[in-house]
Amino acid sequence: MKRKIAVFSDVHGNLSALQAMYQDSLKQGVDEYWFIGDLLMPGPSVNEIWQLMREMAPTVKVRGNWDDLVVVGARGKIDTAKPSHAYFGRLAQYVAEHAQPGLIDELASWPLQVTRQVGSLNFGISHNLPDLNMGQDLFPTNASANFDRLFKRENGASALDVAIYAHVHHDLLRYSTDERLVLNPGAVGEPFNHWPALHQDLRAHYLILEIDDLGLASTDFRHVAYDRDREKERARQTDLPYFELYQKMMDTGNAYTHDDELLNAQNQRYGYAKEYECFKESLRK
Repeated sequence: MKRKIAVFSDVHGNLSALQAMYQDSLKQGVDEYWFIGDLLMPGPSVNEIWQLMREMAPTVKVRGNWDDLVVVGARGKIDTAKPSHAYFGRLAQYVAEHAQPGLIDELASWPLQVTRQVGSLNFGISHNLPDLNMGQDLFPTNASANFDRLFKRENGASALDVAIYAHVHHDLLRYSTDERLVLNPGAVGEPFNHWPALHQDLRAHYLILEIDDLGLASTDFRHVAYDRDREKERARQTDLPYFELYQKMMDTGNAYTHDDELLNAQNQRYGYAKEYECFKESLRK
């Protein structure tokens, strides 16, 4: 038995990066795809990404924290009191206004954790912790004991051999305290590293696992180049809110999700919070 599995996450609405990653995976002869969360926002593409996901047909899909933000925001359940909350809400409104029927409900149906047996190995797959898809407990530099929580199982459940998570936008291979394997594929649409020389690599990051009869034959961390100017142009041609920040992110690789001063200035200039409040009111009618 030999099987190649492409593991990818954190697309964040970046169609150009996802297309590049997919084409590279085809060249590598991938048999199967596992998606581990954060498909949309803040990038401009919605249905195009959804269609490409249909083509890839991932056998694993788990729900990330931004997938939750899409769902609650599209359903009018985000408070705009904080600038970052208005940011999430207005972006989710954009998704809701562009999404094909059923997309939001399907995102909501994805589980937080999935287990898969491939050959002799039992994989636990989650966006962050198995029961919590947000927070910084699994930041790459944290203690190994934090990562032990990825392997926690209910009584009677088979032990996990390998844990795969996403969320922190860093590709990694490390170990729990009992030397079980922890993997992260990095981010397709928004790779990030605080070390400047490493942060310059803004290609689409993903992971190919090759599994054979003996176990994990290879872990191939792939970084695929794509045209970031083309992605900026995609955004320019849409009515994407916070368009200027998305363009800036394409230039710098930095996200501005929690820059309340910058987000407040955008909200004031363009009336994004008011637009989302009007959208919420329309849902109540």
